[in-house]
Amino acid sequence: MSTPYILVLFYSRNGSTSEMARQIARGVEMGGMEARLRTVPAISTECEAVAPSIPDTGALYATLDDLKNCAGLALGSPTRFGNMAAPLKYFLDGTSNLWLTGALVGKPASVFTSTASLHGGQETTLMSMLLPLLHHGMLVTGLPYSEAALIETRGGGTPYGASHHAGADGKRPLDPHETTLCRALGQRLAKTALLLEPSRG
Repeated sequence: MSTPYILVLFYSRNGSTSEMARQIARGVEMGGMEARLRTVPAISTECEAVAPSIPDTGALYATLDDLKNCAGLALGSPTRFGNMAAPLKYFLDGTSNLWLTGALVGKPASVFTSTASLHGGQETTLMSMLLPLLHHGMLVTGLPYSEAALIETRGGGTPYGASHHAGADGKRPLDPHETTLCRALGQRLAKTALLLEPSRG
């Protein structure tokens, strides 16, 4: 039997969502679980465009088995007009077999996003990612206001999930509050997954 892990699944174009994923993974490990970082390939308007099966840099591409076998999921995307990015949506659209078999029912899930502008659709993007997870029967773990950084933040941070304000050029680094909230989200997800793991009872 393999070690239980939290799948940190994301799409990142300019690096901000990827950095959030790394901080969430650190939080997962602080919470006592293994984190598995995975991404999805970009999609193309060219009908036969093919990405290499292994990316040149960064996280490996996710498989349906990565998702099926996880103990919990953190799902992240940059904002695209208040919605998740198309590559992540494309991956999720291919999870019908997992839905039919109930493979994700009862597993905890969290979401995270990065935007160029402070009010650039962070909350609607998080909600867009939660919708398919709810259809899969996953248990949503957000960020409670007991996290002081959620009240003190002047950048990203929502009760629906972690967020980051990357700035118009996409180069603003995660500030201390955003980093704290990413780690808190990962830690909460891991602790919830441990409570739900049948073998841990």
